[in-house]
Amino acid sequence: MTENNPDATTGQGTGDVNPWSAQAAAGAASTSQGASESSDRASVGEQGPDRQESGPRATGEQGPATPGAGNSAYSPPAQWSPWAAGGSQQHQPATGTHGVLYGSAAQHPGYPAAPYQQQHQTGQLQTAPPEQRRRAGGLVAGMTVLALLVGGGAGAAGGYLVAQDNDTGSPAATALNTPPTAQQTGSAPAGSVEAVAAKVLPSVVQLQVRGPSSAGEGSGFVISGDGLIVTNNHVVEVAASGGQIEAVFQDGRTAKATIVGRDPTSDLAVVRAQGVTDLPVAELGRSDDLRVGQPVVAIGSPFELAGTVTSGIVSSLQRPTRAGGENGSQATVMDAIQTDAAINPGNSGGPLVNMAGQIIGINSAIYSPSSSASAQGGSVGIGFAIPINQARRTADEIVKTGKATQTVLGVSVRDNADGGALVADVVAGGPGEKAGLKQGDVVTQLDDRRIDSADALVAAVRSHAPNDTVKLVVGANNTVPVTLGGQPVELK
Repeated sequence: MTENNPDATTGQGTGDVNPWSAQAAAGAASTSQGASESSDRASVGEQGPDRQESGPRATGEQGPATPGAGNSAYSPPAQWSPWAAGGSQQHQPATGTHGVLYGSAAQHPGYPAAPYQQQHQTGQLQTAPPEQRRRAGGLVAGMTVLALLVGGGAGAAGGYLVAQDNDTGSPAATALNTPPTAQQTGSAPAGSVEAVAAKVLPSVVQLQVRGPSSAGEGSGFVISGDGLIVTNNHVVEVAASGGQIEAVFQDGRTAKATIVGRDPTSDLAVVRAQGVTDLPVAELGRSDDLRVGQPVVAIGSPFELAGTVTSGIVSSLQRPTRAGGENGSQATVMDAIQTDAAINPGNSGGPLVNMAGQIIGINSAIYSPSSSASAQGGSVGIGFAIPINQARRTADEIVKTGKATQTVLGVSVRDNADGGALVADVVAGGPGEKAGLKQGDVVTQLDDRRIDSADALVAAVRSHAPNDTVKLVVGANNTVPVTLGGQPVELK
C-alpha cells in the first residue's frame, strides 16, 4: 500500500506520515512520502506501539499547483516569409523558456520557402536560350501585371454587385441580432448537483489558520447555529499553540474561531466561531449504507477558492488509508471512503455529500504520485473521506467533553507474510487478552470483513465504537468474540 500526506502546511518534517489533501495556503510546503510497506508494523494507541500503517499515498491538501513542463526555446532555420520585406528569408527567434500556460499556444516554426524559390534552388526548371529567356521573362512579367489588374477589377466589381444585392434584400440574420434567452427562474431539479450545491454551500466554511511558524487554510462545515464547525485536525493544529483561526462564511461574514477539541488519531477537530448566530446548519447523513458507484459531491476551498463544488462517485469503501497524526508524527489509519470527486489542497475538512445534500464523509486526503518532499500535488481522481458515522461519534465527544475516545482492541499487530494481521503483542488486561488472543495469532476476518493486512484490522476496529462486540476469525476458522475497549486520546 502507499502512504497519504496531509494537505495542511503545518511544517512537518521529511519522513512524517501526512496524507491529508486539503491543506493550506498556496505556496506552503507539505510533506509527501513515498510508499512504505513494512513487514514489521506495530499499531499505535490501541493497536500497540510503533505500528506503521499503509494506505494510498496522499499529499497534503495539497499545496500549490505543480507547474507545467517547460519547453526550450526553439530556433528553426531561417525561412522565407510572405510578410518579410522583399520576401527575404527572415525569422524571429523564440526567446526564453516557455511553460505550458493556460490559453497559450505552441509557436509556429515558420513558413516553408515559396515553391518557385525551391524550384530555382533545386534546378528543376529547364534552361532556355538567353534570348528566349528574356522574351519569356518579359511576357511573364506582363502577364503578371495583367492578372493583378484583372483580379483587382473583378474583386471590386464583385463586391459592388454583392452590396447592391444586399441593399435590395433582407439582411442576413446573425446570432448577435437575436435577443438573449430567457433568464433561468425555476428551481434546480431535485437530486441534481445544482440542487445539492444550493442546499449545502451556505453551511460550508473556509478556515484561514495561522500559527507561530506557519499558516494554511482548509474547509469545514457548520453543525450548530451558534458557530460549532467540524473540520480536520491537520487543518487547525498549527493554531493549537497560540495561533489564530478565522472562519469565512459563504455570505461573506468573517469571525474569529477557537479550538473546542481535536483528535489527531482520527484527524478530526471541532472549532467555534465567535459572536455569530443563526448560521445555516448542515444535514448529516449516514455512511454505513453507501454503495460503490453512488454519485457524490465534494465542497470546499481548494487552493483558497472558496465555495468550489466538484462531483463524482464513490469509488471504493472501507479503504484502509494512513492519515497524518499530530504534527505528522503519530501514524493513524482511517476506514476511508474513496471518491473520484476532485479534492485538492484546501478541500480538507469540507463535506462529501450524497445527492440528497446530506453529509456522508469529511474530505481529508488525496493520493498524489509526486515524489518531491516539498511539492504538493493536485487531484488525480483518488480522494479519501472520513466516514460520517465515525466522525459524528468523535465530534459529539469533543463537543461534550473537549476530548475524544479511541476504540482499541488491545493488541499490537503487523502484516503477516501469508496475509492477515499477525498479533505481535497483547496488552495486559485489554480486550484482546480477555477474549483469549495470544501472541502469534493471525486475524483473517472481523465480522464479515476480510482482513488481509495490519492496516485493514486497525481500520476495521476504528470504524466501531467502544463497547461494540465483534467476531474475529483467527487462523482458518477459529471464531473469537471480542468486546472492544476505548481510551482517551492524549494530545502532545
